[in-house]
Amino acid sequence: MTQKAAINGLYAITPDVIDTSELVAMTQRALEGGVSVVQYRNKAADSDLRLHQAHSLARLCQDFQVPFIVNDHLDLAITVGADGVHLGGEDTPLAEARRRLGAGKIVGISCYDQLDRAVEAEQHGADYVAFGAFFASVTKPGATHAPLDLLARARQELRIPIIAIGGITPDNAGELIRRGAEAVAVSNALFCASDVALAAEKISRLIKQNKAKQAFHSSSSSSWASHNVT
Repeated sequence: MTQKAAINGLYAITPDVIDTSELVAMTQRALEGGVSVVQYRNKAADSDLRLHQAHSLARLCQDFQVPFIVNDHLDLAITVGADGVHLGGEDTPLAEARRRLGAGKIVGISCYDQLDRAVEAEQHGADYVAFGAFFASVTKPGATHAPLDLLARARQELRIPIIAIGGITPDNAGELIRRGAEAVAVSNALFCASDVALAAEKISRLIKQNKAKQAFHSSSSSSWASHNVT
């Protein structure tokens, strides 16, 4: 993509699949179902395989005009021309990532359960922040737990998009959107589904429905307040 894209909706995190053809096919089905961002994350791959898979996924996401983000590996993101990079607590510093990627690329930051870290990341030029895990995660069973009320507090403090992550399924995605997340990051509930495209479509639809409800309630509250000003 030539223009920095907004981060919202269904944010897919790829699974640890070694077979590149299978990984690309799964990701394509997810994109066909409505995924709005793809993050490449494969802890089982060596550097050569990561390079091959990232190149393949970058081309696929370009075809769908969907942002392609690389997890952790800044050099890899630069090499394959990714739209951005997602950084954890022990990865490349935000300032270095921004300097090397340039202003036109996306830099996302994992903030776990730390609102202060998110505020600092925004001040230093992050494009989005991710909080979680909000629910028990199959992908990261030992992940830090984040309380649900963190989303509302973060929404009051931050202007950049907020992503919720950790154990997200069609049963709980809507609540996270209603509480203030712009996007939900999903891996297991998406890529382990019997029909990946259908799972993506279902979660994407839930996100849109709950954003519409949130917008309606916000509009109604504003209208009520304006009519009751004395």
